[in-house]
Amino acid sequence: MNFTPLNKRVLIKRLEETKTTASGIIIPDNAKEKPQQGEVIAVASEIQDIKKGDKVVFGKYAGSEIKLENENYLILSYEDILGIL
Repeated sequence: MNFTPLNKRVLIKRLEETKTTASGIIIPDNAKEKPQQGEVIAVASEIQDIKKGDKVVFGKYAGSEIKLENENYLILSYEDILGIL
């Protein structure tokens, strides 16, 4: 995939949440919340302190979801990223 975010934006792939609880109860897909962590896939050239491969935490309602090559991604503004794991 060749995608470059513009204007201080970052392309993120959400990290998958666990599908079971600690006690072994399976959580159905419609009951799970979307994860607030992801892996950086691409970074705009203006951003220096986040790089491809970093794991980041972002706000619950941040970003715009897009689909590229049958994969779901999230485009975030640099300001929406809360920290690096």
